Amino acid sequence: MNTVDLEKEKKYNKWIAILSIAIPLVVVLLFGVKLNIELPVFLPPIYATINAITALVLIIAVVMIKKGNRKMHESLMKFAIVLSVLFLVMYVLYHMTSDSTKFGDLNNDKVLSDSELDQTGSTRYFYYFILFSHILLSIAVIPFVLITYVRAITNNFERHKKIAKITFPLWLYVAVTGVIVYIMISPYYA
Repeated sequence: MNTVDLEKEKKYNKWIAILSIAIPLVVVLLFGVKLNIELPVFLPPIYATINAITALVLIIAVVMIKKGNRKMHESLMKFAIVLSVLFLVMYVLYHMTSDSTKFGDLNNDKVLSDSELDQTGSTRYFYYFILFSHILLSIAVIPFVLITYVRAITNNFERHKKIAKITFPLWLYVAVTGVIVYIMISPYYA
């Protein structure tokens, strides 16, 4: 790789660092803001569907690049980024306008009774493992996605391929576990 390509890539490093820190911080700050509005639609099934579509798009994008279809791969990856941003906006908007749902809260009183805890049993531990790993990796994947994207747009394809081998499974895990979390929590929505 030549130094011109590396210099092009380095121009983006400051923005990658800023966005990798700012996005999670803004999300946390916005969770503290409660808007007293009722949304015209119930967002969780919509953003869970977006996660499912993202997972599918990521898989198809990998298939396309393995078949040598770089243009389709590029279009699909840009679409996956747009889907992820759309998911994030809807997720934050939902949490700014709705109370959090507790896993196992069958009567929606925001308190888990002994009976409700008994009914969820060890499933509760599996749910929280999936949820926490999903949240942690959704934060960790941000710089990976940004670096992978920058390496592609600056034509550093060898470096792009190396990091994409890490980014793809992380991003796919985040997308798939987002759907699993929704399926597991959905019986407890009010």
